[in-house]
Amino acid sequence: MRFKDRTDAGKILAQILTDYANRPDVLVLALPRGGVPVAFEVAQALNAPLDVVVVRKLGVPNNEELAMGALAKLPGTDFATGGVRILNQEIVNQMQIPDAVITRIAMQQQRELERRETLYRGDRPFPNLQGRTIILVDDGLATGATMWAATMAVRQQKPQQIIIAVPVAAAETCEDLQTKVEKIVCTTTPSPFYSVGLWYEEFPQTTDSEVCELLKTSNNHQPLFSSK
Repeated sequence: MRFKDRTDAGKILAQILTDYANRPDVLVLALPRGGVPVAFEVAQALNAPLDVVVVRKLGVPNNEELAMGALAKLPGTDFATGGVRILNQEIVNQMQIPDAVITRIAMQQQRELERRETLYRGDRPFPNLQGRTIILVDDGLATGATMWAATMAVRQQKPQQIIIAVPVAAAETCEDLQTKVEKIVCTTTPSPFYSVGLWYEEFPQTTDSEVCELLKTSNNHQPLFSSK
């Protein structure tokens, strides 16, 4: 199955998540940028608040699409106390990537993460996650590095449960992440997988302005219950 675009994928994904509709404990967290249009449709359908957890992939030098790890942190924390950095040691060893190179790339991505966090959220306070049901949404999972980093960052805030929800994913990635969260929802797990974009008819890069506009629209249509 192929999705028309991220909006279409979000609407289809939302149909599988109807058990979480109109629940005051539910919060949808998107992984920018591509996860935001998907999560927007999920949040609208579930009558749930929407926010973002910014993550950054650590790409292999000269092959940035291949993830050797990822960074994540939640707003209101800093990397020293609440940041998450994961590494795929198998890829690091296979590609013989020196520690100095990993540190340099991590610092670059940390700056970009902080830039996006400020741009997307401004001074808006981050919701309290403790005791809540968190639905983490992206437009797809290949290696799952960024989703795993986001999950670790969210877990620090002691939610009741974490649900990963994506339109498409590599089957082995779903199986791996299934052991790390309470539930994972993958609309389709095609094999062979190849890449996330292959399963969308239209897969343009989501822009910063699109992310900001969707978050603004969502905030202007808050659910009937309190998101506190």
